[in-house]
Amino acid sequence: MNHVKYRIGKWLPSDRAFLNNWIEKKIQQVKNSNTPLSPAVADLRDAIYSDPVLYMSFTSMYDEIPQGYNEPVKNFETMLLIINQVLKEAPCYSTIEDTIGLVGFPINAILDWAMGTQAGYLTFLHPVVNEKLSVILAEWKTFLESPDSKYVLVDGPVIQPQPDYTQPIGWLSPDSLEAIAAMDPLRGKGKDPENALDNFIYNYQCDPSQPHFGYKSWDDFFTREFNPGIREVSPEDQDQSVIVNACESAPYNCVTNAKMKDKFWMKGQPYSLLDIMNNHSLAQQFGDNSTVYQAFLCAKTYHRWNSPVDGKIVAIENVPGTYYAEAPIEGYDPSGPNDSQGYITELAARALIFIQSDNEKIGLMCFVAIGMAEVSSCEITVKEGDHVKKGDPIGTFHFGGSTHCLIFRPGVNIKFDFHGQTPCLNTYNIPLKARIGVVTD
Repeated sequence: MNHVKYRIGKWLPSDRAFLNNWIEKKIQQVKNSNTPLSPAVADLRDAIYSDPVLYMSFTSMYDEIPQGYNEPVKNFETMLLIINQVLKEAPCYSTIEDTIGLVGFPINAILDWAMGTQAGYLTFLHPVVNEKLSVILAEWKTFLESPDSKYVLVDGPVIQPQPDYTQPIGWLSPDSLEAIAAMDPLRGKGKDPENALDNFIYNYQCDPSQPHFGYKSWDDFFTREFNPGIREVSPEDQDQSVIVNACESAPYNCVTNAKMKDKFWMKGQPYSLLDIMNNHSLAQQFGDNSTVYQAFLCAKTYHRWNSPVDGKIVAIENVPGTYYAEAPIEGYDPSGPNDSQGYITELAARALIFIQSDNEKIGLMCFVAIGMAEVSSCEITVKEGDHVKKGDPIGTFHFGGSTHCLIFRPGVNIKFDFHGQTPCLNTYNIPLKARIGVVTD
């Protein structure tokens, strides 16, 4: 199979040979290191061996990988060893023949083939599996928030050995900064510099005179904020009828016929509002024919959320969920959760923020931040009763972001502006706080 699907958001390399090479080197690394299992990984291993259903599931998903896919990981024991190794490593870049590879979802990469099997579908919906995975991912998050993760925030080769990468380079290297600048939709326009280093310094809060540009950890770098004056709501968009982009994100889907309850696992992955909103009491104020706008975030850009409207925060909720569930209707998808973005809105770990808009034509709306794979730590930074202006911060993903939705009730008529694009998997970022829609009569 030579065809390789485009990896949405650039979280994983499209080059399957590179990814296999990364995994093979990681397997060799764990064989040489004999690193003891962390308590979190050991707990998942114990759960697999003590539950015959889980043992059958984890064994079957590797047995079911079709011949010819050349999967380097042959069993769940190897899978656990590699995950265990990843928990003490921060993602870095790799230069290969003038291309750049990012394994931004290393655990997703490890599970890439297995999660797409029939057994994988069921395994990664299992509540015990997701409970154990949440503890594992929390441990990795703790490492990424620690100073020990700063070793990848350098200009030049990564000093700490990462034998799984070819020519590993730091995030402050010219090639890495060029990849970040390439995702800036305003690059080279107005005062926004074309030069990659100047572009980064212009856009993001940092101190180039300090080691690691002053960032305290990988997470501090990844959740970096824009400088004051960057990505502000324009004067003409202050109008109450204007809805602005809540994340630096690319439009994926927009529907005006979402139902309260639907078969979200079927073809087309229709939105099921009650499931997305976790049966929240305020969900009853929505109804069939609601509007859902969905957009995805890139691995290399801004990962904070900002309010799309002026209004009052009337309710918030963090919803635990799945981490590696894929839509069965998409078939055997070797490109991770790319094609399952609609499906995971109902299942993945996510945050709900209900906003009562100051514009009566909008009324109650819901912002939904949806974690994908490793990116499932959703931090809400507003509280119930707060009043926000459009563009005000309301929360952030840790270690990146994946996808988000804006949900509007039936009867709210919006003329959307996709900035010359048709929502799909291959769109580009719309700037944060830029106009994405106008409410009409």
